[in-house]
Amino acid sequence: MALKHANDETFDSAISGGLTLVDFWASWCGPCQMFGPIFESVSDNIKDVNFVKFEIDDVNRRTPAKFGIRSIPSVLAFKNGELKEARSGLMDEETLEQWIEELKAS
Repeated sequence: MALKHANDETFDSAISGGLTLVDFWASWCGPCQMFGPIFESVSDNIKDVNFVKFEIDDVNRRTPAKFGIRSIPSVLAFKNGELKEARSGLMDEETLEQWIEELKAS
């Protein structure tokens, strides 16, 4: 599936179906800039998972606060809208793919 972008208004619909990974990031965050292409590459390779980018900025504060996002990049995994797991920090492609496989198996 194609990489999607969400904000406070579209977040709930973006995570509502299936396994969804949401990358919380900011344009001023160096590690976020390094992780972005990794997240996008994995989204191109794994078609049965939804991948969503959520930029933390002055307009989009409600959703990060709701989930206690304290550091970025943070990736939250949802199944049918329910939070299953969260990871913070830079991940390489192999680590992200392994985590996705674990999430699919659970």
